[in-house]
Amino acid sequence: MTQYIGPEAILEKKKKYIMPCLAHFYKEPKQFVRGSMQYLYDHTGKEYLDCFAGISVINCGHCNPEITSKICEQVQSLQHVCNVYLTENFVNLAEQLAEVTPGNLQKSFFCSTGTEANEGAALLASIYTKNSEFIALRNGLHGRTKLTMSMTGISMWRTDPNPVGGIHFAPNAYCYRCPLDKKYPDCDLACANAIEDVIKYATSGNVAAYIAEPIQGNAGIVTPPKGYFKRVKEILDQYNILMITDEVQTGFGRTGKMFAIENYGVVPDIMTMAKALGNGTPISAFIASAKIADTYTKPGASTLGGNPVSSTAALATIEYIKTHNLCSKALARGAQLRSGLELLQKKYPLIGDIRGIGLMLGAELVHPDKSPASIELDFILEEMKDRGFIIGKNGIERNVLAFQPPLIITEENINTMLNNLEDVFAKIK
Repeated sequence: MTQYIGPEAILEKKKKYIMPCLAHFYKEPKQFVRGSMQYLYDHTGKEYLDCFAGISVINCGHCNPEITSKICEQVQSLQHVCNVYLTENFVNLAEQLAEVTPGNLQKSFFCSTGTEANEGAALLASIYTKNSEFIALRNGLHGRTKLTMSMTGISMWRTDPNPVGGIHFAPNAYCYRCPLDKKYPDCDLACANAIEDVIKYATSGNVAAYIAEPIQGNAGIVTPPKGYFKRVKEILDQYNILMITDEVQTGFGRTGKMFAIENYGVVPDIMTMAKALGNGTPISAFIASAKIADTYTKPGASTLGGNPVSSTAALATIEYIKTHNLCSKALARGAQLRSGLELLQKKYPLIGDIRGIGLMLGAELVHPDKSPASIELDFILEEMKDRGFIIGKNGIERNVLAFQPPLIITEENINTMLNNLEDVFAKIK
């Protein structure tokens, strides 16, 4: 039997050898040692239903045998030569992405992380437009490099003391806590209209792109109303500004569509993706129309981007999503989960708002005065962990329960989780 050092020893080594910027969930964290589809197992053998999927990564399940068998086969034949040499997998993957992404998105650039994809998309936008300014949204999260951190609208993630200039923030579509103090639909999408004011009064007029997550994950599953992105695209097109959609958390079936922006009937000019693309294998990409992509002609490469193993994982992931109808499953299980949360909300006003699409749902916890109930959320997470359920947390005040499980989660799984969640809510005075 494998011997594990255990959580206490890991925390000791973490304190000694890992930079202190990396935090962890739970007062009493567990050491996870194994995963199998929608389940995780700790060093004692205890089973947990994973309702967070490694933050929206494991859409097809942990160690999915249909995917990992192909990865193992590839590792044993060719692991890496760099994409300046010819291999087959990454061009086949690029072909697949051209097929599954909306509209005329066609040509891809592969890298390893969502941060790199967003950085690359911003570069491509600047090359194509010959402009250098950007518009981003308040509460958006786009990465940890200097540029992507500067485009991030959450202060806790903007750790660079000297952010890049020329980035302007527009109000986000956070209807529960509207930054413009309006109510949808009477607001006439004022947050979208505000983007034109930013263009006119905050920029030089030379804006390369607007970047946004279709659903703001780290912000607390902030989900814009239906017409938001259409209105935004109309404004951007009027000023010849590109739209970049960051699908790092929302992509690959999670919202019932392959990509979340498809729920809004809009085709972006550039799209980024990572996380679920490789179902746990590091791979990311940004994709654009040929017209835009073909302006990127100076040398550019990513040493590990689109390597044979990661490309194999991504091809197998896309195939699994298609053949097992994970988009429709995400819609069905998402509707079930939302219905269960709404029943809890009627009983427990601690749940102030429920939002999201498909299996990307957030429940914002608040006190009677609508102030964030962050302490109560931490109690719920700890209790649910002890009962064998892993739930995420996000939101600016870390008061939003985040449900982003593997898309293969079952009806019985969700019912069991909801029953336990109700028991935990009943404990809160």
